[in-house]
Amino acid sequence: MIYLDNAATTFPKPRSVYNIWQKAMSVYGANPGRSGHAFSVKTAEAVFRAREICAGFFGGDVENTVFTLNCTTALNFAVKGISRLGCNIIMSDIEHNAVSRPVYAAVKDNSGSCKIFETADDDEQTLKNAERAISENTTALVCTAASNVIGRRNPIAKLGELCREHNICFIVDAAQGAGVLPLKMSQGINILCAAGHKGLYGPMGTGLMITDGKYPLKTIIEGGTGSASESILQPDFMPDRFESGTINTAGVIALGAGVDFVRHKTIDAVYRHEIGLCIKFCREAKKLGNITLYNDINELNYQMYAPVVSFNINGISSSQGAEYLSDNGIFLRAGLHCAPLCHKKIGTIDKGTIRFSPSVFTNENEVGALLKALSRISNHR
Repeated sequence: MIYLDNAATTFPKPRSVYNIWQKAMSVYGANPGRSGHAFSVKTAEAVFRAREICAGFFGGDVENTVFTLNCTTALNFAVKGISRLGCNIIMSDIEHNAVSRPVYAAVKDNSGSCKIFETADDDEQTLKNAERAISENTTALVCTAASNVIGRRNPIAKLGELCREHNICFIVDAAQGAGVLPLKMSQGINILCAAGHKGLYGPMGTGLMITDGKYPLKTIIEGGTGSASESILQPDFMPDRFESGTINTAGVIALGAGVDFVRHKTIDAVYRHEIGLCIKFCREAKKLGNITLYNDINELNYQMYAPVVSFNINGISSSQGAEYLSDNGIFLRAGLHCAPLCHKKIGTIDKGTIRFSPSVFTNENEVGALLKALSRISNHR
């Protein structure tokens, strides 16, 4: 089996993640923060250590680091939490539905408006397009750190500075960037939302929302938090305000181990390994003569991208191509990747693309096997 669908979920996970998850299921089995007994306190301490690791990784405050079910949940908390009556929210033209759908729902529910700005190969042009989209009633700018379809990186630090200048909330979807790109709250990010199961190498069912506390958020879920239980009102302090109900205790403890793995490996080393495999894939795929690349990553432009490549095999649908590869034990995702805005931009809304996304555990032999399989398709057509 050759797994190359890491933009959806990284696999395998580091051994440390498997080990701590198994330990958490047997050693940290009490409900954290819900009881005063020693077993509960021990579990709560393990959760707090994971929270410290995650907060430190992104340069955030521990108390403002919220564990969520996934990045989508975090983005819903952020987008719907920041929305107000008549608000205007802007986003880029390469957003995942985890951004675009909450944005559209939020502005609809608040009689507001949404504006989409065009991303460009030139970061300065992207910045200008974003600034032109800002109006007097703009509440927030929401954008992905990197496209999950073509890997195109947004100029996060520059967009953060732009938002500071206009006093609007900057929300970053780090689903495709966390663990691969050097993202820090100090880049002007007010709210960072991340998936735990992708580049952070945690289990599925984990995510993060980290805020700087500058912009108060409304809640969209209320319930038991183990704190302020005497009040009918949801707590106004973090992280309890957004952690109603029992969290995925074993999952978040394992997520802490995943983040710690990336921290020790270093983001730079992870990025260099993965982008190097993308460069190799693009270089060799072009030689086959029957492959269309939608983001040609090379030694000159690689800093524009996260390690994700979209392509198609000429003459067949993306789903047919992925099915053939799957039959040969090579697993990639095909279709629209829940990002129709980006597919409209690159002209593939009618057919989607096949997506190649390596991980830190992917090796050159596996990329070579993919290229050989694509060559066989080309030769049989």
